[in-house]
Amino acid sequence: MNLIFKYFVFLEVLETVDFIDQTDGTIIFRTCKKEKGKVILQLGTNDPERALKVGKLVENDVAGIDINMGCPKEFSIKGGMGAALLDKPDKAVEILEKLVNNLKIPVTCKVRVLKDKNKTIELCQRLEKTGIAAIAIHGRTKDERPQHPNKNDIIKAVAEVLKIPVIANGGSKEIDNYNDILKFKEATGCSSIMLARAAEWNCSVFSNKGKVDIDTIIKQYLKYAIDYDNSPANSKYCIQNILKELQETPRGKKFLEAQTMEQISAIWDLDSYCREKQKLLRELGFKSRRDVEPSFNCEPRLKKAKLEEDKDVIRVSCAFLRSIFPSDNDLPKTKLLTWARHRNLEPPKYTTTQEDKLFQSIVTVNGKNYGSSYWEKNKRWAEQSAAIVGLVNLGLLDVEMLKQSGCIL
Repeated sequence: MNLIFKYFVFLEVLETVDFIDQTDGTIIFRTCKKEKGKVILQLGTNDPERALKVGKLVENDVAGIDINMGCPKEFSIKGGMGAALLDKPDKAVEILEKLVNNLKIPVTCKVRVLKDKNKTIELCQRLEKTGIAAIAIHGRTKDERPQHPNKNDIIKAVAEVLKIPVIANGGSKEIDNYNDILKFKEATGCSSIMLARAAEWNCSVFSNKGKVDIDTIIKQYLKYAIDYDNSPANSKYCIQNILKELQETPRGKKFLEAQTMEQISAIWDLDSYCREKQKLLRELGFKSRRDVEPSFNCEPRLKKAKLEEDKDVIRVSCAFLRSIFPSDNDLPKTKLLTWARHRNLEPPKYTTTQEDKLFQSIVTVNGKNYGSSYWEKNKRWAEQSAAIVGLVNLGLLDVEMLKQSGCIL
């Protein structure tokens, strides 16, 4: 996600610093004062100048910047980022030197082992000379995947040569508890270890008092997600990593159908807590994703009217959630069309406007205009949310059900 063209804001209600995509309200990165000395922001980049711009943007809110030189995903490789930099050491050095020489916070990088141990050592020594504070090494080559064994011996060889801290990575497959972490650290001879998958599966893996059951972990995580207004999509992704194969259980399948924080929270009996917290935040003046509006800074486009200028539109703050309309016949637009046909009325007419990456629609039926005050991320959903407002005002949808599901605020 591009951080350069985002803006940041301090939210007094949450006491957080948010870096936001103004075109659609997406929070790219959210942090807080409590985390300032702990959070390292990892960047994927192939451009020293752009990396520096981002570094300057966040250097007062994070403990350090890490450059990802190990991601083997196609989008990274094609973009010249991640593991692509392993084949372009000159570019890697240029990026690191630019950051080290111009930022007031530590700079680190993460790499992968090469097929040859000596070449891996040579690369890491060259990167060390840029002035970075530490280097993390994943023990698989860019062509290998988690099922392949981690090359702990190569990591250890690097750790024995470099003068800066070396952080071992890639051991999640063999790590199930705190003692396994210590074994991995000893096997690699590193100053510390970096975990991703093992921590995502159960973050209590870091506790020397033993692991906590996943239901407790999920409930604790959900409370944080609710308290800090984390997005439903990201919250769901994190819980999916915890559940793993349990997603195939009846409760897991119900969870996969959930779209809102209310729906997700209800599965772990936290729906009341979620609604009460959201109500409190609104009373304190907090603006959520539902309150995002386009800037309207651009020139008006042809065949497009700004919907906020319409005076005769009945509006409700609602969002279209596919999960509460299971079949195509249940869809709001279908229901509204059926209602109009049974009364020999003209079919509902939809007028949609787009600003940046957001959409808002008005539906006209039986001489009245209806629309949601919420800006959707595509035209289809915008039309469906407008139809919901029409159905609510016609008494054709259960308002309480819509509120419970988070469709209506």
